[in-house]
Amino acid sequence: MRVDRAQAASLAGRWGLRTIAIAYLVVILIAPLVFVFYRAFDHGFDTFWTAITSEAAVHALYLTVIITAIVVPLNAIFGVGAALILVRRRVPARPLVSALIDLPLALSPVVVGLCILLVWGPDDWLGQFASDAGIQVIFALPAMILATTFVCLPFVVREVVPVLREVGTEQEEAASTLGATGMQTFWRITLPAIRWGVIYGVVLTTARALGEYGAVAVVSSKVSGESETLTLFVKSQYDQLGDDPQVGAFGASVVLLALAVIVVVGMNLLTRKGAIRGDHGL
Repeated sequence: MRVDRAQAASLAGRWGLRTIAIAYLVVILIAPLVFVFYRAFDHGFDTFWTAITSEAAVHALYLTVIITAIVVPLNAIFGVGAALILVRRRVPARPLVSALIDLPLALSPVVVGLCILLVWGPDDWLGQFASDAGIQVIFALPAMILATTFVCLPFVVREVVPVLREVGTEQEEAASTLGATGMQTFWRITLPAIRWGVIYGVVLTTARALGEYGAVAVVSSKVSGESETLTLFVKSQYDQLGDDPQVGAFGASVVLLALAVIVVVGMNLLTRKGAIRGDHGL
């Protein structure tokens, strides 16, 4: 009898925890998403399609893709290089360097945008050199790329560093002993060994770049059809009066959600492929 009561109590506890977890997900995640989809299609599919295919929305999506296409390769190159330096080289004050790389994870994106504004402003530090060269950084595409690059900085590094530590240096030392150059060793030994870490980092960077708002909002002029990303377009449309403009906000949100789902599904497929092959960079 006591065993039955204990089992019943344990079962009730498990179901209680599951109910709480599911309710939490419904309130925090599922309900808002359902509401966004409802509002996006509330006026019919034609209104939704008109909103997301407007000139301003298409340009916002185009600008978002352009920024992402520039930021992801830059951060991939930097991430692999920084990971190699942190793991394979003796770096003075390594904990400090590692902490600086992680700084964007702890720093508010709005503060990041403000820092870029103070450094690259027309009358500030690097901004004066850019102005003399006829390059507009602040309130233009370059500043938006800088802001997005900064907030996405740690992702590739943090995915590649543990993989490098796990694979060790035996194969690289063997290749060097056989006469391979540094570049040959990197392309034929190191990069294939860390490829899954690089891929995961790139996927995370892509997701972060597509959805960045805070830092970009500070350094962008927010001019529709010129310097407005899709996240800024959502905000500007939602702030307008009336229902139809808000359809544009919810419609663009659905597009961002679709992009996020594509990224997540892609990462899950890559993870499954790596698990099936038993290959996570080894």
